[in-house]
Amino acid sequence: MKKTILTLLITIPFIAFGQTKKVFKKALKTVDLNEKIELLNQVIIKEPKNLDAYFYRAMAKNDLGDYGGAIVDYSRVIVEEPGADSYFNRGNSKYSNKDFVGAKADYTKAFMLDENFIDALYSLACVKFDLGENEQAIKDFTRVIKKAPNGDAAYTLRALVYKTIKQNEKALKDYSAAIIINPNANNFYNRGAFLTDVDYYKEANGDLTTSLKLNKNNAFAYFYRGTANLFLGHFNDAISDFQDAIKFDSIDFDAYLGLAMAYEKINNNTQAKINFNRANAIIMPNKNRNSIEQYANTYWFQNKYYYFNNAINKLIKLN
Repeated sequence: MKKTILTLLITIPFIAFGQTKKVFKKALKTVDLNEKIELLNQVIIKEPKNLDAYFYRAMAKNDLGDYGGAIVDYSRVIVEEPGADSYFNRGNSKYSNKDFVGAKADYTKAFMLDENFIDALYSLACVKFDLGENEQAIKDFTRVIKKAPNGDAAYTLRALVYKTIKQNEKALKDYSAAIIINPNANNFYNRGAFLTDVDYYKEANGDLTTSLKLNKNNAFAYFYRGTANLFLGHFNDAISDFQDAIKFDSIDFDAYLGLAMAYEKINNNTQAKINFNRANAIIMPNKNRNSIEQYANTYWFQNKYYYFNNAINKLIKLN
């Protein structure tokens, strides 16, 4: 009798362990995030030191938007095993939670632990850009490019940083490098939008047309090509592009302003007035127009101020 009891005492823990292992495997297989978390909760209750369960629960919480919960779980893992993956993933959760300083610290730690962790270095460069640390961001993107020269994303983002600090020649070089590496719709769009902003409208038109041939569903590409056409004097083409942009976004006040300016240029004052009023209804509903500063959040005010200021004075006279 005593022998039988002893056998039961020995067998029960192995049965419990086997059941926990099955629950863990089931948690990894399920695509339902809430179910995954519930199953991992069961594993952690049985095995409170199961760091893999905490790690995968953190991933599921992050994917559900529970960034705070994910950070807590990743931190639990880091206390026991401070690995590069845990720091990197916690950095992603902090970034999503708008804690850019905390994300920067975690990405830095992840890269310190693994100097071949290119994603950590890339993310570190991105968060430095978000924090306004432009020169440091450029240095990190440059390090990424040296380690992975065939990746176009680092060139594109380094170009954006160069554009931000008004180093336009370097920005153009990087946008062009991205196209050489990967001549896709997004890279042609990025260079086309940049060229529009720096007043190279003919070249911008070419890039944006190429982008739209590769992807006809980019509303922003229609808007920027419309802008390029407006400044090139191709007013009917501009009207067509702005109308296409509005098909994707019926409250695109920048496109309505573009339409108003293009229609005014071809002396179609009726349509100019209609589209100007549509833009105003979105930008300042129930308010009277009394200052150009009311358009401060528009593309035109921020990027084409002098042209816009002249155009808007004409549009106001139509009312």
